[in-house]
Amino acid sequence: MDVNIIFRIGAIGILVAALYLVLKNTGREELALMAALGGLIVVLTMIIQMISQLFENVRTIFQLY
Repeated sequence: MDVNIIFRIGAIGILVAALYLVLKNTGREELALMAALGGLIVVLTMIIQMISQLFENVRTIFQLY
């Protein structure tokens, strides 16, 4: 696992939080919620890919084919 992944997730979190606050303060709560959900989906997709790679590595190490 690379440290860049952690920084990417943190940057996405900061950007989504800033966008959420801006949209919520302008009275667009629905768009703010959609932006937050979109950021969550992006981060979850990244994490699922990392977990999939972990399982592949475990299979390779223990020869579980």
